[in-house]
Amino acid sequence: MPSSAKGGKAKKAAAALLKASSVSVGYGSTMASAVCPPISVTMSAGQGLAVVGANGTGKSTFLRAAAGLLEVLGGSIDVLGVPVDERSRRFRAEVAVVLDEDSYLPALTVREHLLLTARGHGMKEVSALVTEQVEAFGLTERQNALPTALSSGQRRRLLLAAAFVRPRTLLVLDEPEQRLDSGMRDRLAARLAAERDAGGGVIMATHDPVLVREVATKALLLGEDSVRVVSPDEGAEAIEAL
Repeated sequence: MPSSAKGGKAKKAAAALLKASSVSVGYGSTMASAVCPPISVTMSAGQGLAVVGANGTGKSTFLRAAAGLLEVLGGSIDVLGVPVDERSRRFRAEVAVVLDEDSYLPALTVREHLLLTARGHGMKEVSALVTEQVEAFGLTERQNALPTALSSGQRRRLLLAAAFVRPRTLLVLDEPEQRLDSGMRDRLAARLAAERDAGGGVIMATHDPVLVREVATKALLLGEDSVRVVSPDEGAEAIEAL
C-alpha cells in the first residue's frame, strides 16, 4: 500500500501521477501506424483509471507507453510530473508495472523471487512482508516452488504479488484479472480499491466490469474512431456491450 511505513514513500499531491497530452501510440514509426485517435487524460493521486475498449484498440499499447516501454508516435506522457523515462531511478522506485506477459526469474522459488524484489527496492521487514503477500495471493503452499512448476494462474499471482512487495506511487496493470478465479478477482479489486483510497494511483487495462466499478474513478474508452473519458459505470457498460 502506498505509504512510507514499510520503507515506501509519502503521498504526492502536487503533480498529476499521469498526464497524457494528445498521445498517439502504435508499433510503427509513423502516425499512420497509430492504433487509435490521440489520447488526452490526467490521473491524480487517489484515483483509478480503467482503460477499456475492444481488442485491438490500443489498451495495452497505451499502457506500455505509460510505462516507458514504448515510444509514443506523437504527443507526450508525463509520469510523476516529468516526461516518462523507465530508466530513471525515481520512475523505477515509484512505478510498479505488471504487463500481460510472464516475467520472472526461473531459478528462484516464489518466495526467493519476492524477497529479492522487496530487498532490491529497499523495503524493511521483508520476510514478514513477503509472507503477507504470499498469503494474500494464495501462494502459501507453492512458495517454495519454481515458477516453471506453477500453473498459469499461479504465475499471474506471483507477478501481482511482486508489485505489492515493493514501494510504489503508481500501479500500471495490464489486464490484472487474467487467469484469476472469481474469488481472487474480488480480492484483487478490494486490494486495488484500498491502494487508491490510501492515496496511490492505479491505471489498468481491463475487460472486467467489476474491476472497473470497484477500482476506477474514471474510464478511458478507446475505439478505432474515438477516445473518450467516461464514468466508471459507462466504462463497465461498454465492456458488457462488447
